[in-house]
Amino acid sequence: MIGDSVLVAVQVGLPRQLGREGASEPMDRLWTTGFIKEPVAGPVRLGVTNLEGDGQADLVHHGGPDKAVLAYAAGHYDAWRQELAIPNLPLAAFGENFTIAGQSEANVCIGDVWQVGDTLLQVSQPRQPCWKLARRWRIKTLALRVQETGRTGWYLRVLQEGTVEAGMPLELRERPHAAWTVQRANQVMHVAKRDLRLAAELAELPELAPNWKTTLRRRVEENLHPDPDKRLIGPNAS
Repeated sequence: MIGDSVLVAVQVGLPRQLGREGASEPMDRLWTTGFIKEPVAGPVRLGVTNLEGDGQADLVHHGGPDKAVLAYAAGHYDAWRQELAIPNLPLAAFGENFTIAGQSEANVCIGDVWQVGDTLLQVSQPRQPCWKLARRWRIKTLALRVQETGRTGWYLRVLQEGTVEAGMPLELRERPHAAWTVQRANQVMHVAKRDLRLAAELAELPELAPNWKTTLRRRVEENLHPDPDKRLIGPNAS
């Protein structure tokens, strides 16, 4: 549980180009991604925007101070290995920097401040999976399945830089919004879309990432709902 949270693995990766130019099958076409991460052995420096050796290909939708680190629950992997029939699905399969035991979307809250070594990290928003996850594993519905299961992961901003290493414990230092788990925030964003009261309440959390605030406020004030297919399916559609 929370008191036994451990950083199981740390992963980084720089953008690379994959696929073939002119391929007729969407999954085979050229694409650039920083999604593929490799484990780091030993300590690694964590700065305000990312881990040393890490990078993002799409800086409009990924990276930046509010998405410096992507965290994912180690406890989800057994279910995914069975559901996807990939028994050797490795850690970092979901593009995460931190694979964490003892935490999940159900017990991590927006605004949580966690200490890892000499760093301080704050939960900024749930992760919204995109089509690149689906292309990585050649399963067109995978991003949608991640969203529907709620096993999305979450982003962390860096309040205090430092060094992190696999095996370190995570210690909860602050919890300003115990009612607002990542799981509940996911429900408001993706399921309970007509509950404008909850959308407005979530949007007012000071620690919530600005892009989530904007989306939720436009929902409340203008009844605008972005098309999720652009994110979930994108160029993977035939």
